[in-house]
Amino acid sequence: MSYTPIFNMAAIALTLAAVFGYVNHRWMKLPHTIGLVVIALVVSLAVLGLDALVPELGFQPALRDALDRIDLHEVLMKGMLSFLLFAGALHVDLDQLMRRKWAIGVMATAGVLISTGLVGVAVWGVVELVGLDIPLIYCLVFGALISPTDPVAVLGILKTLEVPESLKAKIAGESLFNDGVGVVVFTLLAAVAAGEAIGPLAVARLFVQEAVGGALLGLAAGYLAYRAIRTIDEHNLEVLITLALVMLTYSIALALHLSGPIAVVVAGLLIGNQGSRLAMSETTRDHVEKFWSLLDEVLNSVLFLIIGFEVIALTMSWAIALLMAIAVPLVIAARFVSVAAPLGLLSLRRSFTKGAIPVLTWGGLRGGISVALALSLPDIPAKEAILAATYAVVIFSIVVQGLTVRKVVEATVR
Repeated sequence: MSYTPIFNMAAIALTLAAVFGYVNHRWMKLPHTIGLVVIALVVSLAVLGLDALVPELGFQPALRDALDRIDLHEVLMKGMLSFLLFAGALHVDLDQLMRRKWAIGVMATAGVLISTGLVGVAVWGVVELVGLDIPLIYCLVFGALISPTDPVAVLGILKTLEVPESLKAKIAGESLFNDGVGVVVFTLLAAVAAGEAIGPLAVARLFVQEAVGGALLGLAAGYLAYRAIRTIDEHNLEVLITLALVMLTYSIALALHLSGPIAVVVAGLLIGNQGSRLAMSETTRDHVEKFWSLLDEVLNSVLFLIIGFEVIALTMSWAIALLMAIAVPLVIAARFVSVAAPLGLLSLRRSFTKGAIPVLTWGGLRGGISVALALSLPDIPAKEAILAATYAVVIFSIVVQGLTVRKVVEATVR
C-alpha cells in the first residue's frame, strides 16, 4: 500500500472519530469510546439499509473495501496494541498488582483455558441446532479468541468507575495479562485446526517461550530505559525514550516469537512505577503522563470507531443471526465460571473484595483484539459465522455491559 492511501485512510478515520466524538459529547453524553461504537454502528446499519433499497449506489461495497484495506488484525495486533497496552500499564499500581498476583495469575491463565473449553464445547453443541457446520476445533478457536478480556476496553471503563483499589487491581491486572495468554492459546488452536501436528511438549515449550520470554524481554528493555531516563533530566527526550521502548520491544518480540503484549505490559509497569517514582522529575512525569494519555485517547477513538463499522464486513443469514444471539449468554456464563472457579479455590486461604465475582464477570469486556483475531482466520467456511458471533459478543460487551457495569458495582460492592 502506497503512502497516499495510508494517509487518506488515517485522515478519514481521525476525522470521523473527531466528528462522532463531538456529536457524542455534545448531545448523546455516553462514555467516549462507547459513544463512538454506537454512532458508527448506527451509521453502518443506515448504510446497509440504504444499500438494500438503492443497491446501485454501492455504499456497502465501498465501505467493505475500505475496511479490507485497513486490515484490523494487522493494524491492531502489529501496531496500535503495543501503544495501548503500554499506556494502560503506566497507570497501574504495581504494589497493588503484586499483592494480588495469585488471583490475577490464575484468572489470566487457568481462567482463559476454562473459558476457552466451556465456550468451545457449548458452541459446538448448538451449531448443528441452528443449521451450521463448524468443527469442534474451530469452536475451540472461537472460545480462545473471545475468552480474554480486552485491556483497552476494560481500562477505559475503569477510568469512569469508583471501585476499591484491590478490585481495580484484579480487573486491570487480569485484562493486561490474559490477552497475551489468549493470543498464545488462539495461535496454538488455529495451528491445530490448520492441520499442523503439535504435541504436548511443543505446546508447553511455545507457551513458556511466548509468555515467560515476553515477560523477560519487557523486564530487560524496561530496565535499560529506566537506567537511561534516570541519568538525564530532559522531558522531551525522556518521552522519546518511552516511545522508542514500546516500538523496539514489540518489534523484537515479534521477531523472536515472544509475546509482544506481555513484553510491553511488563515494560510499562516498570516505567510507570519505579521509573516514575525514582527516575523522573515532576516535569518529566507530567509530560510522560500527558503524552501517553493523549496517544491512548486518539488510538482508542480510532479503534472503537473501526469496531462500530465492522458490521459492514459481516455476511448474515438466519442461522448466523441465531448463533449471534446464543453466543452472548454462553460467553457470559463461561466468564462467570472461569472467574468463580479460581476465586472460589483461592478464597479457601484468603478473602476477596465483596462483589468481586459479579463485577469481574460483567466488567470483563471484549473488544478489538477478539475481532482482529477472528479476522485473521483463513478463508474457511466457518469464518463468517465465527466473525459474526465474535462481533455480537463484542458489541454487547462494549455497549450493554459497558453502560451497566456501574450499576453492578453499586449493587454488589457498596
